[in-house]
Amino acid sequence: MKKLTKWFFTSILALGLLSACGSDETDGSSTTDGDQGGSGSSDEVVTLNMFQFKVEIADQLLEMLQEFHEEHPNIRVQLETVGGGADYSAALKAKFASGEQPDIFNNGGFTELGLWKEHLADLSDEPWVEHLLPIGAVPMTDTDGKLYGMPVNLEGYGFIYNKDLFAEAGITEEPTTYSELLAAVQKLEENDITAFSAGYAEWWVIGQHLLNIPFAEQDDPAAFIDALSEGTETMANNQKFIDFQRLVDLEIEYGNSNPLTTDYNSQVTYFATGETAIIQQGNWIENMIYELNPEMNMGILPISLDDNGDARLPIGVPNNWAVNKNSPHIEEAKLLLDWMVSSETGQRYMTEEFAFIPAFDHIEPTGLGALGEVILEYSSDDQTLPWNWFRWPDGANQDFAAIIQEYVAGQIDYDTVLERMDSTWQNLK
Repeated sequence: MKKLTKWFFTSILALGLLSACGSDETDGSSTTDGDQGGSGSSDEVVTLNMFQFKVEIADQLLEMLQEFHEEHPNIRVQLETVGGGADYSAALKAKFASGEQPDIFNNGGFTELGLWKEHLADLSDEPWVEHLLPIGAVPMTDTDGKLYGMPVNLEGYGFIYNKDLFAEAGITEEPTTYSELLAAVQKLEENDITAFSAGYAEWWVIGQHLLNIPFAEQDDPAAFIDALSEGTETMANNQKFIDFQRLVDLEIEYGNSNPLTTDYNSQVTYFATGETAIIQQGNWIENMIYELNPEMNMGILPISLDDNGDARLPIGVPNNWAVNKNSPHIEEAKLLLDWMVSSETGQRYMTEEFAFIPAFDHIEPTGLGALGEVILEYSSDDQTLPWNWFRWPDGANQDFAAIIQEYVAGQIDYDTVLERMDSTWQNLK
């Protein structure tokens, strides 16, 4: 399995998140021994402020931090989670603008690394780095060769589907092409089953994850993105982006009512309770689904734009833990990050409680659920697509989402969608 994990990480070179983004604030009392964490006197209490976006693991993360506190009683960790439907990036900027800078926070790498580099501590010499393979593939490695963040985990997404509802509709084979998907959703409709759980109220669902597909299916996604910025390529004249229209139309035609007002929690609830058969999300929703429906029998399908048979899943590093270089408790923050991936307790939480696929060769990917297992299978077969939104101009993903929402609302036609997305790219590049 260690060999597989190494291969898995190597196979996703240059990948960049977001998993899901409500807001939740918790105090995970977690503090440290001064001589262990560098805080000086053993009676000194240090408080770390941790600001993160993964609402799916907020409760489990708090529990983990409480166990950290038991081992390091002089370090207290104040945990704040902004996720679900909230804009984590805007919330983080507001934190820094108000002077409430967190000690540990998330950073996606690539473009986002450049935007925040002045605030990031160099983590190149941390003990966990030797277990991260390969360093050159990590989104937080800058052109100076230094590492500015620790990957949270590895994730994949696609069309998660309810196997029991598929069977009820007589669908016996997994659809891996657009035409096969169309035939499947038509069968679902014939059996009075709503196909898609469409959460188009969330900018990141449509303007980031879904829109990544036509980028990822380019022959060379990074080169295409560079060409967009140079003005030698456009989305309006690219076949992948032209084909993207029918994918959006399919979700809307065969999806839940009121998709533009369906937020993340509603989208997941519709799917988990069996009201819909398919949801565009990733393995980060697995715990949420099992909490709502412990008997859920599910799998995950690729999101295909055409019928070329090249079925692949987008798999990557969703985000990274970064340390504020101006924090008065840098050593304690570094200690916590190392403990999260090096201690037996931290590793147990990562694999068993968070159901994460580790980005480290010394953590066995045990305890994965059905979705995680499928993602590993696609990876072992080299059927992966890159995550590209961390390479987009800052703010473009939310603008893209607003444009797609206008199209779904019938306010603009699809030609206008592509023209405006091209214009957005040029304005923000």
